[in-house]
Amino acid sequence: MSPLITRRRAATAVLTTALLIPLAACGDSGSDQAKDGGSKATSSASNAPKADLTVLAAASLTDVFKEAGAAYEKENPGTKVTFSFAGSQELAAQVKQGAPADALVTADTRTMDGLTGETGTPAVIARNRLVIAVGEGNPEKVENLKDLSDAELKVVLAAPEVPVGRYSKQILDAQKIEVKPVSQEPNVRAVLSKVELGEADAGLVYRTDAATATDKVDAIDIPDAENAVASYPAATLKGSKHSEAAAAFVAWLSTPAAQKILQGAGFQQP
Repeated sequence: MSPLITRRRAATAVLTTALLIPLAACGDSGSDQAKDGGSKATSSASNAPKADLTVLAAASLTDVFKEAGAAYEKENPGTKVTFSFAGSQELAAQVKQGAPADALVTADTRTMDGLTGETGTPAVIARNRLVIAVGEGNPEKVENLKDLSDAELKVVLAAPEVPVGRYSKQILDAQKIEVKPVSQEPNVRAVLSKVELGEADAGLVYRTDAATATDKVDAIDIPDAENAVASYPAATLKGSKHSEAAAAFVAWLSTPAAQKILQGAGFQQP
C-alpha cells in the first residue's frame, strides 16, 4: 500500500474520531439530563404541597385517622391535617351548606354519590364489616343476630339515615329479624358508647369500632353470609382552597403506608 493512501486513511480516522467525541458527549449529557429530570419529577411528585387541610371523616375513622394524620404530617413537613368526625349524613349536610373543608371520607358510597357536584372523583380506600357489640363478658349471652329480637334485650342501633344504621337494617331485614331498638343514634360511636356505659345490652357497630373498646365490650362476629360490607370512599372537595394538597392527601390514603395503618386497625383492603 502506498504511503499516500496510508496517510489519507490515518487522517480520515482522526477526523472521524474527533467528530464522534463531541456527539458522544452530547448523547451522555442528554441522558444525564433525562435522568436528572426524572429524578426531580419523582422528587417533586412525592412532596405534597404544604397546607393546613381540613378533612371531614366518618365517625368510625376517628382513631385510625388520628394515627394516619400524624403519619402523613411526618412524611410531609409543613402540612397540618385537621379532622372533623361525624356521621356520614352529617358530613354530607355540612358539605352542602358550604362548610370550609378540603376532603371528605364517608362510610358508604351512597352518601358520597349524593355529592357528585361537590366532590372530585372518589376512590374507595377501605372496607369494614359489622359485629354485635355487647357488654364485657357478654352477660346477656347474645350469640347471633336472632337473639337481638328478644323483647327483654335492650338493643341500640344507629338511625336508618346513618350508613351503619342502613347496613344494620339491611342485614336484619335479610334474615327477617325484627328488632325494636331502645334508641337510634346519630353515628356508630354513639351506639358503641351506649353499650360501653351499660345503657344497652347490645348494638350493631363496625368491627373496627368494637376493637377500640375491648376493655368494655365484647364483639360477637356475624357470618359473612349474613353480614354487610361497608365501603369507605375518599374524595377532594371542589370548594377546597388547597386543591393540590387535598388531592395529594386523598391519593396517599391508597398508598402502602396508609393501607398498613388502616388494616392494622382492622379495616379490610379496598
